Amino acid sequence: MPLEQLIAAATFTGARVSGLMVFCPFLGSKTIPTQVKAALTFVITLLLYPLRGPVRLAANPWSWAGIALSEVLIGLLLGLAANFLMEAPALAGQVVGTQMGYSLASLFDPQTQADTPVLGEFHQMAALLIFLRLDVHHWILRALTRSFSYLPPGEATAALPVVSGLLHATGGIFLAGVQIAAPALMATLLADLTLGFLGKASPQMPVLFIGLAVKNLLGLAVMITVIAYWPQSFGTRFAESIATGEKLLHLAH
Repeated sequence: MPLEQLIAAATFTGARVSGLMVFCPFLGSKTIPTQVKAALTFVITLLLYPLRGPVRLAANPWSWAGIALSEVLIGLLLGLAANFLMEAPALAGQVVGTQMGYSLASLFDPQTQADTPVLGEFHQMAALLIFLRLDVHHWILRALTRSFSYLPPGEATAALPVVSGLLHATGGIFLAGVQIAAPALMATLLADLTLGFLGKASPQMPVLFIGLAVKNLLGLAVMITVIAYWPQSFGTRFAESIATGEKLLHLAH
């Protein structure tokens, strides 16, 4: 086997793996040192290379560059689809935190390098723990391995359905975030409605002073109650996000 074909196989396999590492939840986190990411990418490439096998492609340097770029984009697409769901809990925490009165309480998020509302950080960390507990990163790596069978290097095409599907998946962040926040959000909204009626019935009642405390305690109680159902709910959502990523890759064929 010519050396250039062996190098091409390793290069294109590594390009797809490195693209995944940019947006992959946990594996692509900014808190993980770059050296560790590079070593992990190298190890995964070594493991996938025998499964992928050598590629018989033209040795034209320009075609190599184009194929390598397309492989990076394929990895980015798969990692981005999986990472969308990790943004939904952060959105849910921001919505619930604003409703419960935590809008001014924020923490520094090392992943985004920005201040994040405290409940948004809590939701995101809980989702990450569930992600690791369910071994979802293994699911993503299996999806990456499967992608070489139905989308070999050099066969990806830029298609309008891929862009449309990616935008649709982006919109799913807002839907998933609202669904995660729905129990606590509905409870606090009902508390607002009840306090409004009490304020109208008894103007002397200090609704503005007790309203924030009531919504705070009620929202926390609802969150503690429903958090037991998060692993099952997030497990289903993680599986759907990976399936969405694979669907986008099928559309790119």
